[in-house]
Amino acid sequence: MVYLFLADGFEIIEALAPVDMLKRAKIEVKTVGVTGEYVASSCGVVVKSDISLSNVEIENANAIILPGGMPGTVNLENNQTVQSCIDYCADRNILICAICAAPSILGHKSLLNGKEATAYPGFENELNGAKLSEKLVVRDGNFITARGAGVATEFGLKIVSALKDEETALSVKRTIQSHD
Repeated sequence: MVYLFLADGFEIIEALAPVDMLKRAKIEVKTVGVTGEYVASSCGVVVKSDISLSNVEIENANAIILPGGMPGTVNLENNQTVQSCIDYCADRNILICAICAAPSILGHKSLLNGKEATAYPGFENELNGAKLSEKLVVRDGNFITARGAGVATEFGLKIVSALKDEETALSVKRTIQSHD
């Protein structure tokens, strides 16, 4: 199971593009309402979450995803249950994926120490101890980080590749008629 956490102020493309890529790859994913069942994106679009935070069974997680956006990133970081889920996954080398401003949450926890990582420009100083990458999407061990909304599809495909394989990710990429 993949859990994607939604908090008020999340960036809609950074959340829904990865969900779309995972569903196309037949990977089970649930959106988790951190700030309620209905969660408002940073642009005002409201999304109904699949489950509430209290229904997350983190012991069944294959991955967690933290979309960026403001104040969505801050709302995720300030939630103790989200923090506990991150800790659980980090302790067990379960895939942790963060895009845009959300890698800062991992940086503040020093989880990216010595890891290659990226984030939205201006958040580099929040990635405590990370080896900053110029790549738009980066995987280092059990961490996948990405720059922002413009690479949300590639972020989703990188998650597919990590959870299944590169061939599945390429197959999904062909179905959406992405170049390269």
